[in-house]
Order: sequence, then structure tokens, then C-alpha cells
Amino acid sequence: MADCIAYRNTNYFSDLMIDYLDQHENLKQFYSQFPNLESFKKQIEQKQHSFSLKHRKVLVESLQSQYENIQISETTQAHIESLAEENTFTVTTGHQLNLFTGPLYFLYKIISAINLAEELKEEYPDFNFVPVYWMASEDHDFEEINYFNYKGQKVQWSSQQTGAVGEFNTHGLAEVLKEFQKHLGKSDAAKELIQLFEDGYVKHQNLTDATRYIANELFEEYGLVIIDGNDSQLKTLFKPFVKEELLKQTSFEKVTSSAEKLEQKNYKVQVNPREINLFYLVEGIRERIIKEEEVYLVHNTDLRFSEAEILELLEKHPERFSPNVIMRPLYQEVILPNLCYIGGGGELAYWFELKAYFESQQIPFPVLLLRNSALLISEKQKTKLDNLKISVENLFLNQSDLRTNRTQEISNIEIDFTSQKQHLEQQFKDLYALAEKTDKSFVGAVAAQEQKQINGLEHLEKRLLKAQKRKLKDELERLTNLQDQLFPKQSLQERNQNFSEFYEVYGKDLIQQLKQELKPLKQEFSIIYL
Repeated sequence: MADCIAYRNTNYFSDLMIDYLDQHENLKQFYSQFPNLESFKKQIEQKQHSFSLKHRKVLVESLQSQYENIQISETTQAHIESLAEENTFTVTTGHQLNLFTGPLYFLYKIISAINLAEELKEEYPDFNFVPVYWMASEDHDFEEINYFNYKGQKVQWSSQQTGAVGEFNTHGLAEVLKEFQKHLGKSDAAKELIQLFEDGYVKHQNLTDATRYIANELFEEYGLVIIDGNDSQLKTLFKPFVKEELLKQTSFEKVTSSAEKLEQKNYKVQVNPREINLFYLVEGIRERIIKEEEVYLVHNTDLRFSEAEILELLEKHPERFSPNVIMRPLYQEVILPNLCYIGGGGELAYWFELKAYFESQQIPFPVLLLRNSALLISEKQKTKLDNLKISVENLFLNQSDLRTNRTQEISNIEIDFTSQKQHLEQQFKDLYALAEKTDKSFVGAVAAQEQKQINGLEHLEKRLLKAQKRKLKDELERLTNLQDQLFPKQSLQERNQNFSEFYEVYGKDLIQQLKQELKPLKQEFSIIYL
């Protein structure tokens, strides 16, 4: 069972995203193809001509190496092998290595990629389409990823490690599991969650391997391919672009120009480029590369390189150069035969800044697709909703407006004083006419009295509303309690809750139902009744 509402009616998406979904003229210069089935034909042609067999060979070898110590499904294995063929393309989403997948929308991103790949195969049967999850293993923002929420409780991992989070060892996560276990019930699905956490984090040495294991366990039957960009073979393919960044700083010029154009159109700029959009990456360190005159420095270290030295380092150790948020998308599109990137509103906002930069590097710009969003409603919550006789769409209002609207709707007396205000304004029109005929100084006194009377009515209206809210307190509390369950902290469920809360109740059926209900090209917010 599923329903949907327009993104613009949720009040949770930016003007930029709403304008993109509406294909507003303002944004057309910032993307290539809008995401519909027809547009992928052109995207296939572009990528086919630009992506070499050499890159495919390196990609397949790298993936086979990354999957060396993990058991995978026949579908995933076939997908990896098919990437060597000229008629195979990818649909990609990316996500940080959040503890136990982090927010619920992790699932929505990956299912969007899986479902789009299947939909494209139906439309273009002569080609193969592989869903890819790009692990953000090179990120160093540990505080963003070291926890997840379970039933309002923060399950957190503390560590003093530094550098790229994917290289963090998993020490301490056995203790986190013990803490998490205390909150879980005794159902078979709860036992599966404990086993998944243990097999992922306790039995693997680093966060990258643990995340790959967990994502594979959840989605292997659908052929998901998981890629780690922190890979020497793959970064070898990216060397020419890193070299240009070091020598010419092209990305700064192109992205700054695009950001300024977006700003002129009154859109919020998501990220600002640096002069060099690369980090230096070794064990325990991921720091910015900065150019001062003719010397390249690594921020917060004593490392210094001449131009010749840093180019020699790039040649010998490409893995030490880590793209930041500006260059990572280019890196992805250089090493993958990719057609589409699926991301949230914040991600797509910075992709809109990148098209001119891609064009300068002669790399096809992918189709940008807003990931699926959903609100999951249990049978019990659905019953409460029905008993309250309120639509789901109303629950997207902020709580104050929700309570006011509901009070006005169910009150047995009229709370809206609009007709009284209109009647008052009509009476004062006659007084204004009289003032004009006598003494014009009297007009000001009439205006002041009119405002006083209107203010009095508005005050009475507010007091009446407040009184009715007190009278209807029980029903309003039931309503706000339901909203608090579905919109924790007055935010979207998918941004707060972890999949484990739902998996514990519904088990593997949860993922199967999400896969069945989420339609990536429909571009509407899904309401899913579990």
C-alpha cells in the first residue's frame, strides 16, 4: 500500500529542488538531461563514445580485488564482469560510511539506484545497467558518521582515530553492539540485526570492509555493486585530472563562475571551491593541499613540495591524492561508465555547480536524479490517522499550524473573524467619506480607530482559538503525538531514524516492500503503509 504527495507540498525541500523538478528555465544551463526514460538514450550515446575499454578493464580488476574476501551473489558477480563490456553502464548513488547505515534514507538511495537500473533494462534491453553504491571512504568527518538513532536513543561509537574514516579500525564496536543489544527485542529479525552488526563490524578490520559487508548483505540479491574510490588502480586513471588541478586550478575558476550564476538567480550556493580541491591522504592524515607561490603545502603538517616533487609524487603514488567534494564527482564519472547520479537535495545542489567544470574536462555530465523519499507508516499509526480523520499531507505542516488548522476544522463554533473584519471595513468606508467632506484632519482619527477595532477583533480571535485549543486538548494531543512519532524532532523521518527500528518489526519484508513501492522516475514523495 502506498500513496504519494508532491515534493512542493511537503515544505521540506528547497526552492532549488522544486524548480529542478518543475524543469524551470532558470536551471537548464546547470544540468544536461532531465531524468526521464527518453533522456537516457542520449546519455548512453555520450558515455559510450567517451568511456574506454582500458578504463573498463581497470575498473573490473579493481572491483574483483575489492570483493576478494567477501561472498557475493551470482547477480553481483555477473554485474561486475559485465562492466568489461561496451554495452554496460552504471547508475550510481553515494553515501558516507555511517554507523549501521545511519539515517533511513540510505536504503532509499540504494533502492532508487537498483530500481532505476531495472527500469532502464526494460526500456533499453540491448544494454546492461548496474546499480552502484559509492562508499565515501575518504571522508574525514568522523563526527557526522559515528552514530545512529534507535527509538530516540543515540547509539554512538567513540574513537580518537584521524584521517580517512574508511581506514579506521573497528576497535570499540563490539562494545557498541553490547549497548545496542540492550535496546533490541527478542524477535528473529532482532537477532538478524545483531548478527549483521557483529559480522559487519566485529569481524572486519576497518570501516570500509565493514560497510561493504553490511550493504552487500542487505542488497546482494539485487546485484548491487559497491565501490571504494580509495584505490590505487582507480586513482591511476584520474592522474591527468589531478595534474591539471595542481597546475591550473581549473575547477576553482569554473565552479566559482557557476556558483555566482546560481546566486544571481537567488539560489543558495551549497559549496564553495578552494583554489586546489584536493587533499593529501596517508594513514591518519587527510589534509588540504595548498599552493603558496611555487610551493605546495599540506595543511597542518610540515610537508612541502616543489612543482616537480609533487608531480613525481602523483606519478608514483596517485592514491595519496584525495578529491574533495568538488572533484569527487568528476573522479566518479572518470572511472565509471555512469549515466546517472542519484542523491538528496543537498547533494544535487552542489552537482549543479559542476557542469561547466565537467565540460572543460570533456567528461559527460550525468543525469541528476533526486533520490526517493518516503514516510513509513505502521498499521497502528494508520489506524490512529483514520480515527483522527486527518490526511497524511496535513502532518507535513509545522506543529503550530497543524494544531491551529485542526482546531478550526473540528471546532463547533466559528473561529475565523474574517467576515466581521470585512463588515467593520465597510462601516469605516462611510466614516472616511464623511471625513473627506468635513475636516480632512479627521481622516487620521478614523484610520486610527479602524486599526484599533481590527486589532481588537484579532485579539479576540486569538483568545477564542486558544480557548478552543484548551477545550479540544485531548484530540490535539493525540494528533501531535502521532506527528512526533512520524516526524521526530519536527523533521523528516528518513533523516532521523535508522532502518533497524523497522527491520526489527518487518525483517527482510521491509526491503522487499520498499523496492516494490519506490519509483525513482516518478519524482514524488512516497507514503508507504507497512
